[in-house]
Amino acid sequence: MAPSDRRRTILLGFGPVALLAVFVALFLRYGPLGVFEAAFPPVEELTIDRVTLRPGEIVVAVTNGGPQPVTVAQVMVDDAYWRHTIAPDRTIPRLGRATVTIPYDWVDGEPHLITLLTGTGLTIEHEIAVAVASPRPDARYLGTFTLLGVYVGVIPIAVGLLWFPFLRRVGRRWLGFFLSLTGGLLVFLGVDTLAEALEASGRVPGAFQGTGLVTLGVIGTILALTAVVRRATGGASDGPRARFLLALLIAVGIGLHNLGEGLAIGAAYSLGEIALGTFLVLGFLIHNTTEGLGIAAPLAQDRPPLAQFVLLGAVAGVPTIAGTWIGGLVYSPVFATLFLAVGAGAIFQVVYELGRMMVRQAGDELATLTNVAGFVAGLLVMYGTGLLVAG
Repeated sequence: MAPSDRRRTILLGFGPVALLAVFVALFLRYGPLGVFEAAFPPVEELTIDRVTLRPGEIVVAVTNGGPQPVTVAQVMVDDAYWRHTIAPDRTIPRLGRATVTIPYDWVDGEPHLITLLTGTGLTIEHEIAVAVASPRPDARYLGTFTLLGVYVGVIPIAVGLLWFPFLRRVGRRWLGFFLSLTGGLLVFLGVDTLAEALEASGRVPGAFQGTGLVTLGVIGTILALTAVVRRATGGASDGPRARFLLALLIAVGIGLHNLGEGLAIGAAYSLGEIALGTFLVLGFLIHNTTEGLGIAAPLAQDRPPLAQFVLLGAVAGVPTIAGTWIGGLVYSPVFATLFLAVGAGAIFQVVYELGRMMVRQAGDELATLTNVAGFVAGLLVMYGTGLLVAG
């Protein structure tokens, strides 16, 4: 293409954008926006992201997810107006964040109600069900989260990978059963992660569009991983390389799910809203061990070196530790929703790749009674072990 033609093409491409910018500027300058603002009260929206309890102090982190700046006029604690400070400013711009610090002698173990009043009289409430001092980030704090992540994510995955020698000894029929079981595990895990993402999206400030974040995370991840798989396999549909890549994708999907799981655990623990007892840790150990089995199943026909198993275990388990750190230190509903959505998209894409591999291997014999039983067993195993950690 000649330089003059290239410039003309660029101008034609940017022409509509420039015209749209002109119309937007004209509307903002001369349009009926001022009339609307005069006729109707402003729409205000504040979201309380996090409440931290310190000795003699309550710290509230808020985000303005509405279309207009919001001014926090008063703060109430347990139905009484209370002195407070707000940083960086009492008026919070759209998509802005602020920290409200309230000097208050809260009572350990008792409930407290925090109410923010805006300049227009709108009230935003947050109930502290059980007041417990928020842990301070230090070596012991991070060590606790690290140990929790190891027990919840790393150890179960490693134990599940130990089923690999058993999988190598079973016949072709039973290998199909365990591959189908892996499919059931992943479908259950994907639906569960998607449900968690949609639940988390309800806590996202309106301007950040929680449902849109979920859609972007799920579909974007599926498309991105599909492109990566096609490029990494070089068109190969089978063989050790393709099977290892499938196992790695399963580990990635499970790792992203465990990252979201760690986010929830870390955030809940930092707020004193979770009982970290022996029974809970035991429940996660059993529940997540099945994920290691799902990673190992595609490799049953090969003899991968130990280093590959270490890599797979780390990819699937270590994100749990990172999740507990993020959740405990800087939990954000926006990032929690996005991470969970990405995890769901990765798992669904892996289910598709696993299904393609099974179709190539089994052909017309895919929908056998053994395979159907394996798939249902995978769903039941995830449901049954999930009962140990539900709550």
